[in-house]
Amino acid sequence: MDIVKQLADELSIRTRQVEQTIALLDEGNTIPFIARYRKEATGELDEVVIRSLAERLTYLRGLQERKEEVTRLIEEQEKLTPEIEAAIKGAVTLQELDDIYRPFRPKRRTRASMAKEKGLEPLAQKILAQGLESLEELAESFISDEVPTIEDAKQGALDILAEQFSDDPKLRGLVRKFTYDTGLVTCEGTEDPEIQEAQEFQMYFDYVEEIRKIPPHRILAINRGERLKALKVKIGVDVVKINLMLQKQVITNQNSPAVPWIKEAIEDGYDRLMAPSIEREIRNSLTETAEEHAIRIFAKNLQDLLMQSPVRGRNVLGIDPAFRTGCKVVALNEFGDLLEYTTIYPHEPQKKWAEALSTLESLVKKHDISLITIGNGTASRETEQLVAELIRELCPNLQYLVTNEAGASVYSASDLARQEFPDLDVSIRGAISIARRVQDPLAELVKIDPKSIGVGQYQHDVNQKELSTTLGTVVESCVNHVGVELNTASGALLKHVSGLSAKVANEVVNYRQTNGSFNKRSELKKVKGLGPKTFQQAAGFLRIADGDEPLDNTAVHPESYPLALKILEQIGYTESDLQDRERLAEMRVQLKTLDPKKLAQTLDAGEPTIRDIIDALGQPGRDPRDELPAPLFRADVLSMEDLRPGMVLQGTVQNVVDFGAFVDIGVEKAGLVHISQLSDRYVNHPTEVVQVGDIVSVRILEVDQGRERISLTMKTHE
Repeated sequence: MDIVKQLADELSIRTRQVEQTIALLDEGNTIPFIARYRKEATGELDEVVIRSLAERLTYLRGLQERKEEVTRLIEEQEKLTPEIEAAIKGAVTLQELDDIYRPFRPKRRTRASMAKEKGLEPLAQKILAQGLESLEELAESFISDEVPTIEDAKQGALDILAEQFSDDPKLRGLVRKFTYDTGLVTCEGTEDPEIQEAQEFQMYFDYVEEIRKIPPHRILAINRGERLKALKVKIGVDVVKINLMLQKQVITNQNSPAVPWIKEAIEDGYDRLMAPSIEREIRNSLTETAEEHAIRIFAKNLQDLLMQSPVRGRNVLGIDPAFRTGCKVVALNEFGDLLEYTTIYPHEPQKKWAEALSTLESLVKKHDISLITIGNGTASRETEQLVAELIRELCPNLQYLVTNEAGASVYSASDLARQEFPDLDVSIRGAISIARRVQDPLAELVKIDPKSIGVGQYQHDVNQKELSTTLGTVVESCVNHVGVELNTASGALLKHVSGLSAKVANEVVNYRQTNGSFNKRSELKKVKGLGPKTFQQAAGFLRIADGDEPLDNTAVHPESYPLALKILEQIGYTESDLQDRERLAEMRVQLKTLDPKKLAQTLDAGEPTIRDIIDALGQPGRDPRDELPAPLFRADVLSMEDLRPGMVLQGTVQNVVDFGAFVDIGVEKAGLVHISQLSDRYVNHPTEVVQVGDIVSVRILEVDQGRERISLTMKTHE
């Protein structure tokens, strides 16, 4: 198998690009590093393509290893024929390879194996040969102490044929395709009153849908119902047609007396052996596809959440709401440092409303607070009303927003939180997390297991290893796309930088605590465990804002500093001009006059690298998230009772799922924009139109007070 050619064909890229990229991956380079700093080698493949290439490379190499193993195992049984060897070489999936190996796989004792032990395999093959001789006479010649009757001989031979048909790769492929193309998923509900979750799955109690049309989220819902014993799930298919199809493949002589016996073996083989196996395979395949889809949507939502615009330059008050134990309140400066914390008790049972207002007003004025962020958990609604009154009556220039506090409790009880705030109560740490995730969503949310952030669908029902791996790559991609300030980043953030392990990230923090701030990127080489290869992978993604080397605050890699200095020289500037606002503004104008192609020839460098350096020199300290819209701030509060069909409101997309998007419009519950209401045009999937964090204009369609449901539309026409 030519893996390079196959990858080039699948990804529609040149074989040279594949070869170079594979070489870079095999050398231990990270994907963010390859995508950003090895564009000449890859032909400017982006990170998405390189990740796809790396995943397929792993699969195809695994397939190749399995082919070699299967060939060896069959050869050891002395059953490897040129036809089987050719079939193994031609297999393009692990499933296809598994089908080929199936007849040779060691089995536990089966009816067929016991029949073979009794010497009935020759009879089975004579039946399959479909000659014209009398089968009873043939069977009689196999009678022995172990096979006392003709019927016993016949049954044993047919058991052998049933297993042979069931294991045949070609027949299995035909049945699998027919079942998938024409079969139905059927569900029945349980009547067991002890299964409390049963009501959740009522819509599936008498449910039928075509296998090939069932959407991924429905597969996962049905699987969950089955796992909770609320549903019984089966695959339904036309068995008569399958048996006729198999007969057409197996029976070559309709005049043979063997035909009725062969039909019997086919029916038994399908019913007893093949059907349950094919059903398992199809169910597994559907689940795998559904899980991959759910993980992709979760990954997209997580990426959009992490890449939300940070709220810079504002001192923030964070509130973690609660009733009996009080609302934890923290004041943070614009850099996320804790200034003060306290607890207020405005709600039941204490009801110290006026005292709470006075405390909040005092904190706002003392610390020059301009924004309050409220967690969306228990007592959030009541706390929102408190803050709205504070703004209305006492602090008119203040704004607030409600933020998703999912994962704050996970963070507050973690080792990392204990290291950051060893003397604080877990609830105070949670309030700090709620405030900081508005100031810098990426820096704060990387401290939390992505599965706990709450922007997925069925995240507990999918392959947890695959989910963790995928979400880990999303975090890595976001962190390296943004870049990390070396002197302020936590170990939790640094460990996602290209090339840095958690251990080395902690060593970077330890070095900083012992020796003070880094003045140059090159000082990283003094960090314990950070060798030349790690420095090469990580350095370009780390920034030093006020260091001795101005280029350290850009995306220019240290290996390209000589090139960067030559480019500056071409337009009459030096690296120190990067730190002078007026000179930098002039420099940007001059940089735009450069021709990257000509400059690449002059400086004997790659054009992509020259383009990137020119871009980076014009934007020292750039954060790509700053170009995104800021969160939606509020000053007053709405309730569901205030809502009327036809009202138009601004809202923030909170979660995107297969059937639509949940939008926070500032009331107790997020409203649902069903996929059919997302746009005037047809929408295949909600991610085509919206993403987590988007601020959208919605119109209220319906408010169901009883079920606390709000239906919204983003259509511009009725």
